[in-house]
Amino acid sequence: MVKLINITPGAGYKLQLEYDDGVKGEADLSDLVGKGVFAAWRDAAVFEAVAVGKRGELRWTKDLELCADALYLQITGKSAEDLFPNLGAPAA
Repeated sequence: MVKLINITPGAGYKLQLEYDDGVKGEADLSDLVGKGVFAAWRDAAVFEAVAVGKRGELRWTKDLELCADALYLQITGKSAEDLFPNLGAPAA
């Protein structure tokens, strides 16, 4: 399992992400702005306050976070099965 090690917020609601396996890439989150809890991002200071949470998630506030694994899949083009090889395997 990969671990998010660095996040750098950028213009246009984009994040530069770096993972412990050497993968680096950009995630565009602009399609989320203004929707539900993501309305908080209308304040650029809130978006720029992103940090890696205790469980490796991307965290803005106690109520606003995203899964680092999902963004890893987005920037690499891999599938969930690539990241979690036992996903969908029959139970023993």
